[in-house]
Amino acid sequence: MPRLYTSGHSKPNNMKTTLKNLLLLVLTVLVFKSCSKDDDDNLKIVDASEIPTIKAEISTGDWRITYYFDSDKDETSDYAGYVFTFQEDGVLAVSNGSTALSGAWSITSSDNSNDDSSSSDVDFNIVFSSPDLFEELSDDWEIKKYTSTTIELIDISGGDGSTDLLTFTKN
Repeated sequence: MPRLYTSGHSKPNNMKTTLKNLLLLVLTVLVFKSCSKDDDDNLKIVDASEIPTIKAEISTGDWRITYYFDSDKDETSDYAGYVFTFQEDGVLAVSNGSTALSGAWSITSSDNSNDDSSSSDVDFNIVFSSPDLFEELSDDWEIKKYTSTTIELIDISGGDGSTDLLTFTKN
């Protein structure tokens, strides 16, 4: 019969408790370890010296919007089916098979820009004059990170401080 203590409970088996705690610790470490790495590991923080590389990457192939968050709402689905081609001459061609649009793009460095707080400010400039859906993309986006297949952009409004996020992924 197990020995009862003043609380009325039997003394726990120290070896069993230790093994349970050790197993719990190992599982917790494994869960956090597996969550600490993701596909963003290959993304780079951008500085002005990388502009030629980014221009070369973006001007090859077709791209699509895989994420667009406008101030307080995900609007990614508005651009489903559209393909963006960043031509070397600065023309931004957009098509969805039935509609073709033309805008402009460029990449500039403006370390004195006041649109964010980063020490290096590399801007990805997009300009569309119409329609409204694409005019919404017109801005001097800051390049936050990129790979050969993904470019992440951010814009922080100088007026109300709202944040827009835009991600292009190569097809």
